[in-house]
Amino acid sequence: MTPSRLTRRHAIAAGLAALATPGILRADPLSEVTNRRNASAFVTRDWRDHFDTLGKGAILADIDSRALHYWGPDGETYALYPSSVPLTEELTRRGYTEVVRKRVGPDWTPTQSMRERDPSLPAYMPPGPGNPLGTHALYLSWPAYLVHGTHDTRKIGRQSSSGCIGLYNPHIEELFAKVAVGTQVLLL
Repeated sequence: MTPSRLTRRHAIAAGLAALATPGILRADPLSEVTNRRNASAFVTRDWRDHFDTLGKGAILADIDSRALHYWGPDGETYALYPSSVPLTEELTRRGYTEVVRKRVGPDWTPTQSMRERDPSLPAYMPPGPGNPLGTHALYLSWPAYLVHGTHDTRKIGRQSSSGCIGLYNPHIEELFAKVAVGTQVLLL
């Protein structure tokens, strides 16, 4: 076996490859947009830009950046969570609402429109590992709209829901403990 020799030709080829690599990475505009979107999702926000007072607390679900922000009533507590968002703009409801109910171990009854879109959905699903609402749910004043957990972690950071905002189960459990009924919510 002969030892590998570095020739002038190998050195030039390696140098050109090293110089071309940053250009190749910059050449994909979709990659650049995706990276910018992912970075923006984790930028902190100021509650005063969206709410007059904190009251019992405030939740901002940023649909575009797929992030949920929470501010506690003390003005000191702040949490930021990656989230899933609605599949389409038609399924997205935006505006102000509030948390009207909290539930550990939510059961799930798909809406009629969900079952029309996907006839394989069950009419009802009890709490448990297969339930798409995960381990905890915050019900909003809008019927059938929730902030809830999910057992399917692939959905977080994606457009994957029928209108709800989804969080990893450990995150919804943490948020659930902080949020009071009456907490104001903005889906932006």
